[in-house]
Amino acid sequence: MTKHIYIYSPSGAVRDKAAFRRGVRRLQAMGHEVEIDEAALASHQRFAGDDATRLAAISRAAASGADVAMISRGGYGLTRILPGIPYKRVAQAIERGTHFVGLSDFTAFQLAVLAQTGASSWAGPSLCEAFGASDQADAADGHGGAGQGGPDEIMLACFDDLLLGQGEGTGWRQPRTAPTDIAAAGSWHARRLGDTANFKVEDATLWGGNLSVLCSLLGSPYLPAVQGGILFLEDVAEHPYRIERMLTQLLHAGVLAQQKAIVLGQFTDYRLVPHDRGFKLQSVVNWLRSQLKVPVLTGLPFGHVPTKVLLPVGAGCDLLVEGRDVLLVWGHTDPAL
Repeated sequence: MTKHIYIYSPSGAVRDKAAFRRGVRRLQAMGHEVEIDEAALASHQRFAGDDATRLAAISRAAASGADVAMISRGGYGLTRILPGIPYKRVAQAIERGTHFVGLSDFTAFQLAVLAQTGASSWAGPSLCEAFGASDQADAADGHGGAGQGGPDEIMLACFDDLLLGQGEGTGWRQPRTAPTDIAAAGSWHARRLGDTANFKVEDATLWGGNLSVLCSLLGSPYLPAVQGGILFLEDVAEHPYRIERMLTQLLHAGVLAQQKAIVLGQFTDYRLVPHDRGFKLQSVVNWLRSQLKVPVLTGLPFGHVPTKVLLPVGAGCDLLVEGRDVLLVWGHTDPAL
C-alpha cells in the first residue's frame, strides 16, 4: 500500500527538525513515497517563509497529485493569507483524490476551503506532532512529543483507514457526568444527558476544528454558513474561562443554536489557579448546556493529543447517541469519502 504523501508548511516555522526527520522516516518505513516541499523548512520571523512563500507551497501541494497533503505543523500564519489561497486549484486537487490533512492553525484553511468551494478536507495529524513523536517515554508533554513512545496506535489505524479508503466513522464513550453536573446543566440536558439519553442526527455537515482559530473567522467570508450541522471543537493551552469566552462569542453570533449538535473534543495544557474557586472545564460545559437546546456532547478523541481520530470536515454525517456511547458515521453519506 504505497501512497504519495506531500509534506508542506503553510503556517509556523518548523523548529523541531529532529521531529520533522523522524516523521518523514516513519512514513517512509510504512512504505510510502514522501515528497517534501522545497520550502517546508523555510523560516521568516515565526512563519515557515513569508506569506508569498507559504501561498506558493499550498499551490505546489495542490498540484502535487499526492494522495495526502499533510502539514508539517500548525502554529500561526494561515489566517493572514486566506485571501490569496488558490481555492479553485485546491478544490480541483480534492476532487482528483488529494486528501488535505492537518489540525490546529490548519482549521483556518479547512473552513475557508469549505466556505469558498464546499470541498471537504480532513482534520487529523500533522507530521511533527504525530509521526515525529519521540520513541522515548520519559517526559510526556501532551503534544505527541517525548513520553508518547512513538506515534499513537489509534491515530495510525485511522490514518491507514484514510489511505485505504476504509474509514467510515468513529465512536467513543462520553465521560460520566456527576449528578451535580447534570443538575447544573439546562433542563433539556438534565432530562436527556444522563445514561439514558438516546437520539440521532442524520445527514448533517460535520465541521469545526480549533476553537480559537474558528472564532477568528467570525464575520469573514472564510467561516462556512453551516446550519443544521455537527460542530466539533478543541483547543490547547486555553484556560476554561477563555474557552467559555470564545463559546460565548459563537453563542451570541447565533452559530451554536443553528447546529444540530455540538461535540467537544480535547481541551488540554491549561492550568487552574486558586482564584478559580471551583471553576473548571466542566463548569464551562454545564454553562453551555444551560444556554442551548442543542445537545452538547463531550469526549471526542480529537485535539492536541496523541490519540486522535481523523474527521472529514465538510462531509455529511450521522450522529447516534445511546447513553454515553456516541457513534459518528460518514462513509455512507458522501461517495467522495
